[in-house]
Amino acid sequence: MKDLLEFLRRYSKWLVFVIYVVLSGVLLFNSDPYRRHLWLTSASTVASGLYAASNNVTSYFSLRETNEDLNERNAVLESEVVNLREQLERLRLENYTDTMPIPDSLGHFDFIVAHVINNSIHHPYNYLTINKGTEDGVRPEQGVIDHSGIVGTVSVAGPHYSRVISLLNPNFRLSCKIKNTDHFGSLVWDGIDPTVALLEELPRHTVFTTGDTIVTSGYSAVFPAGLPVGVILEDHKNHKENFFTLKIKLFADFTRLSNVQVVINNHREEIIRTESAAAGSDASLSDSINNKSRTAAQAQP
Repeated sequence: MKDLLEFLRRYSKWLVFVIYVVLSGVLLFNSDPYRRHLWLTSASTVASGLYAASNNVTSYFSLRETNEDLNERNAVLESEVVNLREQLERLRLENYTDTMPIPDSLGHFDFIVAHVINNSIHHPYNYLTINKGTEDGVRPEQGVIDHSGIVGTVSVAGPHYSRVISLLNPNFRLSCKIKNTDHFGSLVWDGIDPTVALLEELPRHTVFTTGDTIVTSGYSAVFPAGLPVGVILEDHKNHKENFFTLKIKLFADFTRLSNVQVVINNHREEIIRTESAAAGSDASLSDSINNKSRTAAQAQP
C-alpha cells in the first residue's frame, strides 16, 4: 500500500494529465457527430490492421500443419492416380467394352508421406535420410518419390528413420521407358550433374524426339508404371551400335527435397515368391534336360 501511494504521489501530475486528455476526447467526440464518425472510422482502420497482422502471424505458425495435410492429401491422390492408371491399362489389355463389368480393385500401391532430414548431392555416391521407419510401414527396397519425380529406394530401414539410396548414386538403376511407347532402358546417374541422368540400353530402332517424357516402365516390384522421371535433352543416335544412350533432364529437384512419399507395393512379396519359384522351376527343368542328354549320350554305342 505504501508503494502504491508513493507511485501515485510521484506520477500524480501525469495521471491527472492523462485523465483530462481522456475526458476531453470523450466530450469532444460525443458532442460532435462528425468528429465521432472520424474517430470510429480511424479506430476501425487501426483495428483492421491489427487483426490482419495477427492473422498473418497465426497463419504463419499454422503453415506446418497445413503443409502436412496437403502432403497427406497428395499421397491419397497419387495412390488414386496409380490405381486408375492400372485399371485403364488392364482394361486396354483385356479389351473391355463399355458394357463389361470393371473389377472392384485393381490397384495395389499405397504411399507414406515422409520428410527428408538429411540429403547429399555432391558426393560420388549420394544418400538421403527420411523420418519414417519400420514402425510406419517402411521396408528396404521400397521406392521413394516426390511431387515431381523419382527420388530413390530405401536401402536401410530403422524403427523411426530410413536411409534412401538416391537416384544420384551410380549404384541405383531404374527401368524406364519413353512415354506412350514400349521401348525401355536403364536409367543411371553419370556422377556429374545432379539434374541430369543417362537412359542406357535403348534399342536402335526406338523412335523419339527431344522433349519426350520418360516414365517408369513398371518392370519391377518397386515403382508402378507411368511415374514421371524426366524429359529427353538430346536427340542423338549412334547407328553403329545396337543400343544407344539418351541424356535425361530429371524432374525431381534434389537440391530442394523436403517432402517425399514412400511407395508401398502390397503385391511385392507375392511377385518375389512367384519369380523365385519360377527361377527354381527353370533350374530344375534345365538340370533334368541336362541329365537326359547325358543319359542319351552314354547310351549311344
